[in-house]
Amino acid sequence: MFEENNSKCIKGINCDVSNCAYHGKENSCHADCIAVGPSYAQSSSETVCATFKPKENCEDCK
Repeated sequence: MFEENNSKCIKGINCDVSNCAYHGKENSCHADCIAVGPSYAQSSSETVCATFKPKENCEDCK
């Protein structure tokens, strides 16, 4: 399971997906790296973070 204390945030990445395992305080991302796609997207609404991993036992995410 992800633990925020063991990972540094990715500077410049703002994420408001609170039910992601990599979501940290102040909407930071603590994944080692991120993957965004798909490559054929024409607008930001067509993109997704492929790094998303559901947070386990997330009481604050409901």
